[in-house]
Amino acid sequence: MKRSNALPIGDIVRRFLREEGIESPLNEFRLIQAWESVLGKTISNYTGQLFIRNQTLHVHLTSPALRQDLQMMRKQLVKRLNEAVGAQVIVDIAFR
Repeated sequence: MKRSNALPIGDIVRRFLREEGIESPLNEFRLIQAWESVLGKTISNYTGQLFIRNQTLHVHLTSPALRQDLQMMRKQLVKRLNEAVGAQVIVDIAFR
């Protein structure tokens, strides 16, 4: 027997996460976890604290030269990180 009102499990889980207010924090966590895979191990080694506040990813870097290089690539990084998560999580990156 086939049920006509059956929904895919992925849709049910996404709806539950959205209704419970868990979707945004989960996407923020995924984006922070994606930092190393998007930017690579070398850049990740120069990265300190990462956190998201008001749709801005705050990144502490230990190398001023790297900070300057990433500052110029900020728009592309925002796009690549959001694509890695599959959602619009951040709109800007602040390097410190």
